[in-house]
Amino acid sequence: MSEQNQNKNNSGNQPQQDINQLLKVRREKLAELQAAGKDPFTITKYDVTVHSTDVKDNYEAWEGKEVSIAGRMMSKRVMGKASFCNVQDLKGNIQCYVARDDLGEEAYKDFKRMDIGDIVGVKGIVFTTKMGEISVHAKSMVLLSKSLQILPEKYHGLTNTDMRYRQRYVDLIMNEDVRKTFVMRSRIISSIRRYLDGQGFLEVETPMLVANAGGAAARPFETHYNALDEDVKLRISLELYLKRLIVGGMERVYEIGRVFRNEGLDTRHNPEFTLMELYQAYTDYYGMMDLTENMFRHVAQEVCGTTTITYSGIEIDLGKPFERLTMIDAIKKYTGIDFEEIKTTEEAKKLADEKGVHYEARHVRGDIINLFFEEFVEEHLIQPTFIMDHPVEVSPLTKRKPDKPELVERFELFIYAREMCNAYSELNDPIDQRARFAAQEEAFAAGDEEANHTDEDFLNALEIGMPPTGGIGYGIDRLVMLLTDSPAIRDVIFFPTLKSLS
Repeated sequence: MSEQNQNKNNSGNQPQQDINQLLKVRREKLAELQAAGKDPFTITKYDVTVHSTDVKDNYEAWEGKEVSIAGRMMSKRVMGKASFCNVQDLKGNIQCYVARDDLGEEAYKDFKRMDIGDIVGVKGIVFTTKMGEISVHAKSMVLLSKSLQILPEKYHGLTNTDMRYRQRYVDLIMNEDVRKTFVMRSRIISSIRRYLDGQGFLEVETPMLVANAGGAAARPFETHYNALDEDVKLRISLELYLKRLIVGGMERVYEIGRVFRNEGLDTRHNPEFTLMELYQAYTDYYGMMDLTENMFRHVAQEVCGTTTITYSGIEIDLGKPFERLTMIDAIKKYTGIDFEEIKTTEEAKKLADEKGVHYEARHVRGDIINLFFEEFVEEHLIQPTFIMDHPVEVSPLTKRKPDKPELVERFELFIYAREMCNAYSELNDPIDQRARFAAQEEAFAAGDEEANHTDEDFLNALEIGMPPTGGIGYGIDRLVMLLTDSPAIRDVIFFPTLKSLS
């Protein structure tokens, strides 16, 4: 049976018993190889000298030279004494010309018995076919690993979205754009590191299992540490430990790591995601704005080759100065409502009732300002915009504005109506911080499961003394979504969280 028919079987066009027969045949082929002393799984290495697209992109340098490539056989066309196959590696794919007279009778017979999906090593000479396709004229071919499953039909790839996420390994094989996205993800993170290292930051690591999961408004996952017989939580942020390092004299630190929030799943949220936080002593949230703007431009230019990118068909200009608006001014700009004129919680709730903005009984004026922003403003923030000066009630770890103590020195960056990062002039007053924690404890008691809890060791660190500090947290997955034009967070996480099939 031809490989083309094999592919059709796996795409659902043939009965299941035919697929089972094909799987049986593959195992029989492996048994024959093993009986003949040709077990591919005993091979421990293969010397690769070049990748496929390196040859094709620099053909003049490689023409007529011997190369060794390795990858997965994605197609095969047998034509008597001479055949063609296509080998796919990390960077792309390349055609191989395979002739009996070059390989020898037995090796050519082995080649004809190979299946789509098998991993092979090919050594040969680079040339161009009569049809003008850059290829490798095989002088030897080695089966490095036998594929015992059948890949999806090659012309349609793996299109079932749920199956793509569950079997990412197949998704990466069949969908070139998916491979490119994850290669770009790696390059984005490397570019961030280069930028921050160049700015004098130190990359550090802090605990994932913690007694008090603070630093963000989120519900933690909880577990039990058997050795200590203690309940612990998975961290929801990196903040409080990084600030401890600032107290210790580490003036510029950052961490890129996984955090865990016991929340829902949607196109922008995965309960396990990658967060980067950085803290810089002796600066404020304006310093964080400048750093963010410069870093986004640097990464876009280095990874995408331009500061003007396209996301969901909309051109996003990262090269222009980012707009800066206070939260109150942004609400006024898009609704005409001026919260400077609304002084009390009662007035704010009355206005919310009139505008159909849902709030909870515990909410006060500052909470309602934030709710109005989320309801009426976020959707308009397509081009890069810093939203500044949040109410103190929604910012428990942030330094107050000296001239307006009901507001804090905080900003969020929005692009395409999505929050990309969150930054503060960090609160370093231990007395004020204790009072903020107390307010959070009251909110928790009133039903806010995402409220912070008092962290006595962190308060002790602040009492030791923390310098004026700017800090910021970036959602790395959302940045990757933006720069790779990916519609959902699951498209940029190798193995996103999914409900078990069992």
